[in-house]
Amino acid sequence: MKKIVLFVALFASLFTAKAQNDIDVLLAAGVEDARRFANDYLAPGTNGLIHSMNANWFNSAKVKPLGGFEISLVANAALVNDEDKFFSMNTSEYENVQFVQGPSVQNVASVLGENDPVIFVEVEYDDPIFGSQTVQLELPQGIGDQSANLLPTAFLQGAVGLGSGIEVKARYFPKIDTDDVNLSMYGAALQLEFTEWLPADKLWPVALSGLIAYNHLDGSYDITESSGIEGENQRIDNNTNTWLFQLAVSTKLPIFNIYGGLGYITGKSESDLLGSYRVTDGILITETIVDPFSVSSDVSAVRGTLGAKLKLGFFRLNAEYHLSEFDVFSVGVNFGFR
Repeated sequence: MKKIVLFVALFASLFTAKAQNDIDVLLAAGVEDARRFANDYLAPGTNGLIHSMNANWFNSAKVKPLGGFEISLVANAALVNDEDKFFSMNTSEYENVQFVQGPSVQNVASVLGENDPVIFVEVEYDDPIFGSQTVQLELPQGIGDQSANLLPTAFLQGAVGLGSGIEVKARYFPKIDTDDVNLSMYGAALQLEFTEWLPADKLWPVALSGLIAYNHLDGSYDITESSGIEGENQRIDNNTNTWLFQLAVSTKLPIFNIYGGLGYITGKSESDLLGSYRVTDGILITETIVDPFSVSSDVSAVRGTLGAKLKLGFFRLNAEYHLSEFDVFSVGVNFGFR
């Protein structure tokens, strides 16, 4: 359970499970090698999470009238494809890392996958007495079967109509604050109904609107106790920001409606390994590395949306599916007025 929580926080990385005892070797081989691996390892997970965070921002192209509101519990899940579970690792791009067996280019598990069988690499480092030395280590596993091929997110969301075809929205995930993990997610959106501004808008069989939404995630995971390396204030900090630009269309029936649209997602996720790490090179030399590296991944993708909404008085239920680099499905339980 803890491993899944850390992944949601974007911190299921080299520092969990079997990788805990391998960080010292990776940093001894060179900060650049550790950074390169961490960047490729994490990118599929952070990119999938960006897509998951941007689902269910709207369930109709018809905005609420002045004073109309809706409170929603939204659950999203990005679907993990087989190609996202692995990445191509080319050791010729590394300074001090080679595969123990096989060619120099192999597919290895990302944070979403699992190496079966396990994969070992040979890391070279300089010993002040014995010269060049090597050590073998097992590459870290991802969340593998534990993810059930899904990247979930959830929000409490509210929307209110301001009149003149304008609706504002906000979403929030209750802050997690424990001894090891601090995590918060929130967002805001503006939806404008174009058909509201047209003559005889009530005669139109469909509504057409545009939406702009912003999402933010930030968190910190304290690894001082689990990293296996002496040091102080060791942690992983993450900052993720995304934007969604969406055109939406929907029917305007009293009970059951379908909706859809075309959108564009852009976002960036940045993770920093911070703190001090006392890494031993050989027998005598100890080097203190401060704030070793940062990694990042970017998303720029078009998506299509198709959904349906059932309205029964104050109660509404909607479900939708998004087609993009990561497909996402989402459901919402909504309570509203007007």
